[in-house]
Amino acid sequence: MKMKKAWIAVIAPFAIALFVWIGGEIVMHLWNWLLPPLFGWKLIGFWQALGLLALCRVLFGGWGGGGGPRGRRNRKFDERWERMTPEEREKMRQSWRGPCGSFGEQPAGGGPGTVV
Repeated sequence: MKMKKAWIAVIAPFAIALFVWIGGEIVMHLWNWLLPPLFGWKLIGFWQALGLLALCRVLFGGWGGGGGPRGRRNRKFDERWERMTPEEREKMRQSWRGPCGSFGEQPAGGGPGTVV
């Protein structure tokens, strides 16, 4: 068991560096292949691509873990939803529709383009 942990400690830094390098290279090549011809933007280098990858991760992906505040909130909602009666669930669904109604449903009197 100790030998396995030792190998992981030796290999992990190289694996992480390889993963980061591959991610930066992929972002750089995709950017340089698509954006300059399509929009006339400048080519980027590896470090700019790595910075862009990190920025996107922070803005859109978080840093993993899956058990953050959003995950706890979803679990609380799921538990609450399971305890509701069918009538309470329907009442909640109605409240989600709000003033705009839901997509794909026609209002009671018809809508624009309704033939009478």
